[in-house]
Amino acid sequence: MDGQALRGLRLLGLTVLVLAAGWAHAATDLPAPDPPATHAPATDSSPKAPPQFLPIEARWCLEADRCIDLEVADAPREQTLGLQQRPPLPPLRGMWFPYDPPALARFWMHHTPEPLDMLFVRDGQVIAIEPKTQPCPRLPCRSYGPDQAVDGVIELAAGQAAAQAIVIGTRVQLERLPSGPSLAP
Repeated sequence: MDGQALRGLRLLGLTVLVLAAGWAHAATDLPAPDPPATHAPATDSSPKAPPQFLPIEARWCLEADRCIDLEVADAPREQTLGLQQRPPLPPLRGMWFPYDPPALARFWMHHTPEPLDMLFVRDGQVIAIEPKTQPCPRLPCRSYGPDQAVDGVIELAAGQAAAQAIVIGTRVQLERLPSGPSLAP
């Protein structure tokens, strides 16, 4: 084999090694696949994508004078974006992620800058709470959720579940509202 062919083979081998190393590094940054009903960043979203602000379309009254206003993420793209890149939620505000039919829901905090409480709901009651879930700036990120299907998930600012005395078993009866104002600043 002449010198030029040998250099070409070495260059090809080096290229393969570099690509393989890059692929192995990228693979370690990927989260484990989750079930289909997952609140996770879309492949085309980036940290620079603007946050979504949805209208208040539901209300959950814990008592007659104490209600939580909820944005409703009922489209796949809305559920994918969720509360990514959002400033802190004020008290008595949140986002509802409905699932019809019920599904196994796994949520993560990628590109979500503020801690959240996640309430997992089935048959009109809270069945699991993930309190004070922490932001995840880089992959891989931990995912949250029970190992059973849910009708939906409510996200609130961290600490709001405890502040509102929401516990496993708390009844959840949402009132649908006509599209109202968004939370956009």
